[in-house]
Amino acid sequence: MKISYRWLGRHLDLSGITPQRIVEDLTLSTCEVDALERFLPHLSDVVVGHVVQREKHPDADKLSYCQVDVGGPELLNIVCGAPNVRAGLKVAVATVGTSLPGDVKIKKAKIRGVESCGMICSERELGLGDEHNGIWELPLDLPVGKPVAEALGLDDWTIEIDNKSITHRPDLWCHRGIASEIAAMHKRHLKPLDVTPPKTGGAKPFPVRLESSACSRYLALPIDGVQSVRSPDWLRALLFAVGQRPIDLLVDVSNFVMLDLGQPNHIFDRTRLSPEGIVVRTARAGEAMTTLDGVERKLVATDLLICSGSEPVALAGIMGGDGSKVAAETKQLLLEVACFHSATVRRTAQRLALRTDSSARFEKSLDPTLPMKAAAHLVKLLAELQPSLTLPAPITDVGEWKDPARTIEVRGDRVRQLLGDDVSDTRIAEILTALGFGVARGADALHVAVPSARAMKDVTIEQDLVEEVGHIHRYGSIPERKLMAELAPPPADPRRALVRKLQDRLSGTARFHETLSYSFLSDAMIDTLGVGAEAYVQVLNPIQEGASRVRRSIVPSLLEALAKNRRHRADVRVYEVGKGYLPEQGNARGEPKELHLAGLAWAAPMPEKGARFDADRAHALQGVLDDLARALGYPALVWNAADRARIPAWAHPGRAVEASLPGVEVPIALLAPLEPGIARKLGLVGEYACDVACAELSIDALHASGKRPPGYVPIPKFPPVKVDVAVAVPAETPARVVTQSIEKAGKGLASSVELFDVYTGANLAAGKKSLAFHVLLAADERTLTDQDVAKFLERVAREVQNHGGELRRD
Repeated sequence: MKISYRWLGRHLDLSGITPQRIVEDLTLSTCEVDALERFLPHLSDVVVGHVVQREKHPDADKLSYCQVDVGGPELLNIVCGAPNVRAGLKVAVATVGTSLPGDVKIKKAKIRGVESCGMICSERELGLGDEHNGIWELPLDLPVGKPVAEALGLDDWTIEIDNKSITHRPDLWCHRGIASEIAAMHKRHLKPLDVTPPKTGGAKPFPVRLESSACSRYLALPIDGVQSVRSPDWLRALLFAVGQRPIDLLVDVSNFVMLDLGQPNHIFDRTRLSPEGIVVRTARAGEAMTTLDGVERKLVATDLLICSGSEPVALAGIMGGDGSKVAAETKQLLLEVACFHSATVRRTAQRLALRTDSSARFEKSLDPTLPMKAAAHLVKLLAELQPSLTLPAPITDVGEWKDPARTIEVRGDRVRQLLGDDVSDTRIAEILTALGFGVARGADALHVAVPSARAMKDVTIEQDLVEEVGHIHRYGSIPERKLMAELAPPPADPRRALVRKLQDRLSGTARFHETLSYSFLSDAMIDTLGVGAEAYVQVLNPIQEGASRVRRSIVPSLLEALAKNRRHRADVRVYEVGKGYLPEQGNARGEPKELHLAGLAWAAPMPEKGARFDADRAHALQGVLDDLARALGYPALVWNAADRARIPAWAHPGRAVEASLPGVEVPIALLAPLEPGIARKLGLVGEYACDVACAELSIDALHASGKRPPGYVPIPKFPPVKVDVAVAVPAETPARVVTQSIEKAGKGLASSVELFDVYTGANLAAGKKSLAFHVLLAADERTLTDQDVAKFLERVAREVQNHGGELRRD
């Protein structure tokens, strides 16, 4: 937000207070200041000139040869191409050596054979507007030779404030609000501002009907006898200083009042409104309107509209409509000043990507008492500029609202305790009074009357008043003190330690990227997964439309991130540690059950044809979880086919597996390739097609199971024997069953069993598959012989026969 130093002077005596001092004061007490810049500094080098004589250029029909008095000993000869230049004018003259916007430096030059020693400037050449049809005609009473900035009172500075630092202070989104802060710092009083309601005629008030609670107050005031003409130079210059482009008197006055008091307003052409009056309602299905920028806007049911009869004429709090805008011939106006629900305005502005100065202020929850003051201020200013103004009818003031002003007690001892400085009760009262609060002394506390402008969402509790005292007293004034406190180690948190180790392993060895997403699940993702019938915790979410349901698990949130990142890289590995919420398993207080989970998703190019059976992401992700369990100090995971009742919508139902710890019945993880239909809906097709596997790990189950105590594992005294075992079994036999048979046949000698190949095809009977294992045999008391290996293989053959298979000996 930009603030004009000269504009502040309309509200406060700034004598002795430089722009640099204001920047320092605001930074130390109120808000962050991003920049301080001199407003159009070249205007101090451009001088007022008097065109003494104008003659036609001897060699060009469209040029004039002028002699101009700029207060020097001699008249300047200047060639000018403007059609409105004539003798007797007061003009802005850039003399030789002057620099103008656009890196233009004035030099002495010959133009069609005639020497020119300067330039008579237009507004556009000086950066004061778009007008370039002629030179800038100055008031005739200006003294010749004076800098234009000084002569017109345009010498100004622009202070740019960081919006984020005042987002909680809607009262500071205007010049009077900033001036009130400066006044409190320097113990000065604001200049009085006449905001008494204007006197009006006795005609029938303009009809207004509110059909939505999103508009708490609506003022409508008919205005006659005005013309949309050029604004005076002082008004145009102030608007320019804060980055506003002057348009015409009516638009400029409307913007001026918004920037002066912080209350947006809108002016309609009353002749283009329906006799039925104004109706404030929400949009209907399929409705659209064209806004002032000429863009047709498609509306939804959450958008708030200002309608003339049944036709929309404005997006409430954001922008007016093209069909009711003020034109040059407009003589009858309707002034709108209202209060709109902050979240409603914010939601529509974000959805339409149409954030305006008006919407930025309504989003902050404006003071409901401000509309009448703003209306009075606008009418008073407009009447000064156009005395022919009349108000034919009383102000229409409708809506259900209440003054938010309140009284809060603040204890002097509490202020001193929180600030850490000996601020007297008298000084506390003095500061609060200077900031516009009413203060009455009580027996044990000060009774502080919070005005409506500060009571919306800013000052609501005693601590807020302590902060007000602190930012004027200045935190730099508080003496330094040594911190004296007992240091005690924080209590051990095994769950937190478990999560930290998990994050270290996944982010390090596994090379996964940790994500942090919102707990909300979008309606689009719910539709993609087809899980809309499940129970969800539902909340109001004004920040993001279509995201009112809280997730039940982590993986759906990862899938949104996975689909976006797949467009930028071939290998995407993401994980998140967070919570899911199950409302159907809530407690007696209605709080949903929380699940502490870690979700993982891995996308990579499809395995090449003929690749190993375990080259897909599902086997790779299983290896990640096995490694994670070992790194966390848990025994080897036991993998089984997942219970169909527990398979989530994102998982491939025929390939989902669950992991559990030995001796623990409750599964701690579920892993599966992404269901192909879900992959297509996520856009993972064509050039983005990939092999995707996801897993969800229960931190609750891990934490509850307890770790095996770390211990020493001795190096084997006798060398192990590696044996490759191949068996042919029915195709439906799980590898896990064969693994268990091999371990049983080993009678304690099989220290490791690893599947390394799966084969189907020639040399096998129909309905059979071949599984090949690396088996490591070892004994603690002796070296194994070939005879031991032969006996082991015979036992394997017998065990496999129990499952309809045979040992392959070729």
